[in-house]
Amino acid sequence: MPQIPQTLHELTVGQLSARSGAAVSALHFYEAKGLISSRRTSGNQRRYSRDTLRRVAFVRAAQRVGIPLATIREALAELPEERTPNRDDWARLSHAWRSELDDRIKQLGRLRDHLTDCIGCGCLSLETCVLSNPDDVNGEKISGSRLMPERRAAGRAPASREPARSAEGCC
Repeated sequence: MPQIPQTLHELTVGQLSARSGAAVSALHFYEAKGLISSRRTSGNQRRYSRDTLRRVAFVRAAQRVGIPLATIREALAELPEERTPNRDDWARLSHAWRSELDDRIKQLGRLRDHLTDCIGCGCLSLETCVLSNPDDVNGEKISGSRLMPERRAAGRAPASREPARSAEGCC
């Protein structure tokens, strides 16, 4: 990893990429999404302050645990301008994200446990399918694979409400 002299207070996009491990295109994307910022030189080249390294590390760590970029941007917006996230910031934010991650883990566990039963079945039964109907929220109202409300075209008869195939033996 290239070393950057301590006296250098700004980094080029290439230096930031080399030090952070993020591709130049990812850094441009992060900037476009408001996660990091740069200033432009008179030659229109980007220059990043050294603290951007920590912000990039923060973004990448949050992404690795599945936090959406919009949520990361909101978290970074709470920090005072130009301050990098520190250990206390990470602890506070990760605590706030814990319930969201727990919900995702629960959903992924359900998917893992029932994917074999449902794959290829095609029915997506609202009565019994744990993938299309978690916790059976729609099973009381309707059966079959009609998640979207039916729309009628002007002058046409309504589409058949009969399922295309039998759901017997389905997941």
